[in-house]
Amino acid sequence: MKKLLLLFLFSTFAINSQQIDLSYYLPNERYNTDIPTPKEIIGHEVGEWHITHDKLVEYMKALAAASDRISIENRGTTYEGRPLLLLTITSPENHKNLNEIRTNHIAATNDSSIDVSNNPIVVYQGFSIHGNEPSGSNASMAVAYYLAASLKSETLDLLKNTVILFDPSFNPDGLQRFAYWANTNRSKNINPDPNDREYTEIWPRGRTNHYQFDMNRDWLPVQLPESKVRIETFHKWLPNILTDHHEMGSNSSFFFQPGIPSRTNPLTPQLNQDLTKEIGTYHAKALDKIGSLYYSEESYDDFYYGKGSTFPDINGSIGILFEQGSSRGHAQETVNGVLTFPFTIRNQATAAFSTLEAARKMRTKILQYQQDFYKESRNSGSNKAIVFGDEKDAAKSYHLAEVLKRHQVKIHDVKSDFTANGKTFKKGYSYVVPMNQKNQRLVKAMFDVRKTFKDSLFYDVSAWTFNHAFGVDYAENVSISKAGNEIDDLKMKTGTVSLKSDYGYLMPWNEYYAPKALNAILQKGLRAKVSMKNFNNGGVSYDYGTIFIPVQNQKLNALEMYQFLQKTANESHVSINGVSTGLNDGIDLGSNNFRAIDKPKVAMLVGDGIAGNDSGEIWHLLDQRFDMALTRIDMSYFTRVDISKYSAIIVPSSYNLGKSAEEKLRTWVNNGGILIGYKNTARWLSSKKFINLSFDTAKMDTVKNVSFENRGLQSGAQVIGGAIFEANIDRSHPVNFGYKNDKIALFRNSTMFIKPDKRSYNNPIQYTSNPLLSGYISKENAKIIPNTVPFKVQRMGRGKVIVFTDNTNFRAFWYGTNKLLMNAIFFGDKM
Repeated sequence: MKKLLLLFLFSTFAINSQQIDLSYYLPNERYNTDIPTPKEIIGHEVGEWHITHDKLVEYMKALAAASDRISIENRGTTYEGRPLLLLTITSPENHKNLNEIRTNHIAATNDSSIDVSNNPIVVYQGFSIHGNEPSGSNASMAVAYYLAASLKSETLDLLKNTVILFDPSFNPDGLQRFAYWANTNRSKNINPDPNDREYTEIWPRGRTNHYQFDMNRDWLPVQLPESKVRIETFHKWLPNILTDHHEMGSNSSFFFQPGIPSRTNPLTPQLNQDLTKEIGTYHAKALDKIGSLYYSEESYDDFYYGKGSTFPDINGSIGILFEQGSSRGHAQETVNGVLTFPFTIRNQATAAFSTLEAARKMRTKILQYQQDFYKESRNSGSNKAIVFGDEKDAAKSYHLAEVLKRHQVKIHDVKSDFTANGKTFKKGYSYVVPMNQKNQRLVKAMFDVRKTFKDSLFYDVSAWTFNHAFGVDYAENVSISKAGNEIDDLKMKTGTVSLKSDYGYLMPWNEYYAPKALNAILQKGLRAKVSMKNFNNGGVSYDYGTIFIPVQNQKLNALEMYQFLQKTANESHVSINGVSTGLNDGIDLGSNNFRAIDKPKVAMLVGDGIAGNDSGEIWHLLDQRFDMALTRIDMSYFTRVDISKYSAIIVPSSYNLGKSAEEKLRTWVNNGGILIGYKNTARWLSSKKFINLSFDTAKMDTVKNVSFENRGLQSGAQVIGGAIFEANIDRSHPVNFGYKNDKIALFRNSTMFIKPDKRSYNNPIQYTSNPLLSGYISKENAKIIPNTVPFKVQRMGRGKVIVFTDNTNFRAFWYGTNKLLMNAIFFGDKM
């Protein structure tokens, strides 16, 4: 004990007596004294405190004002209003001709005859997309200062031959959140004990953005404001190298790519990985020089194209991941000794410099690689096209087209309605994508279906097929003659009300934004009903879930209602039909098969023990997409809240809510509440007798001759990291209202298999007998999943308990299953 105390005191003394200044991070050479150092602007040395985003912005603006090597632009704002800066760093001479340089650079990707040997190379350097991995953003100050102030001849040569797109903070909101935590818990005498509060930040932590999204999964879906400006910059410049600076566990050293070779996406050219490995020799040399430990090719992968280090690989660029062991604060004891924050910053800065050195030395080779990539892409494109759409839901189709446009993929309208693969592709609701275009490799990657793999372990999802994610009909190898005009200005379908009625209005539930419109109607205090059966009115067919808004006995008169519904339809992009009669072919409008809908008041449990990403995605869905108020109740005070006023409570994945919460929820459900649980919450609800579920478990085959070294691979192969499965749906069940097909594509990343009920009508969503659509599943799990159910609902007292085995709102781009949650909220009492 005495030795440990002495070691602790020595470590504390060493940390606090260490004098850190810029010389710790930068080479000993001459610098332009007219360029301000970080300390001169932010008031402290790099690494002394965690940089807050406002101070980071202040310093980058000061650098740009002082240096003719730097220009700065604000490309937009985060959800919290913070600027999304981009610095362009190059020689003063290049700045004078920047538009010409960019034009020539892009031209070379379109014309293989252009000589690229004299062109500058373009390097995109981005830092700390996970806000609580802050060494990257803190290092960005030292790196930017060096590039602005260094007078070394090699630096001048670098700037002459390189255009650096410099993003000091990929995630401003998360960085600010974590910096506040680390700084407010910093002691004068820095304490490296991992048990200190400084090293365990509170929920939801700073990794994510405002809505708790992991933005390093959004490079391909592009759903978030930070991603949108980043992808716009990427496609504007098509950088040759993109670096993505991260952190990992404190007991790790430093990682640089390549990752594990067998886990590289097959669509990525081998030369990409060869060049990545060659660039790695520059990192190794630089880290050797300062004595830092590192490794490569032993972990991480280049499979999912939605990550920053992998997205460039399908776009003719080279993506490089850096992972630095994290101090998670200012200093922490690790197996490698006391890991200080400045040390982590120095490694990140060193890797940033070694990247630029590799770019300088390998410039022509890498420029030629990009040119050849697009030449081969053009030559391998077909004269066919793909088509996607939904004849009853223009919004979903539009949003998928929107993603393609963000990636500068050429899309066309449908010339006229046609049928393929038994599906109708309707003009105005569908889009054609020719495959004889520059970015056809990216299109292939987005719609890729893959069921066999070299490796059975994945760092992220194994499937993301976009037509399944958006829930649209899809066909490939379609004749290009089906394409109409190319779409330059993509616009969403305009919402309309067909006519003013003195009787009532019908709103089909098929459109994506119908829940937004219904919520507005109910919040206005108007009565609305939902159809439990199909019917025909005035020659128009209406599906299950159609919303009926009667005119009589409402708080608005006929004219006021018409005007309000016009506004609502326009804002929600839906079609609402005025009707003149309640007499239908099928159930009439006065039938008891039209059920009254209560105004929803929704709450969600959040806080410690609740999955942060899942809860954030639900919050984003209701708040951003459907303009619905969502009360987020933290677990720390949930038992003190009166929950009787809520119609539905959502519980994202959680293993244990505790006894007090259990009793409170049980009483609430028995009194009529709708409880909606996701993933592990389903197991908890079953164990506490809220719902009767029977689970099935895969039986691991006994594998002989597995070495000690590879013992973890067998169990790791049982993980479903993220794959897509097909299920049959009963469209007459309220959970499936609004869907036009009898099958649905579901994302899942759990191994929770619920056995079906003996009564078929209690299995409204059930996996098919051969459900795998895309992605990896072990042979053991593949035997279990057929005919199991991902959804269950049961009555409990006067209320209902609803469970989903997997996230229906995954990463904001699974538009195709968002309506399942909305149906549970609006129609849960009718299930």
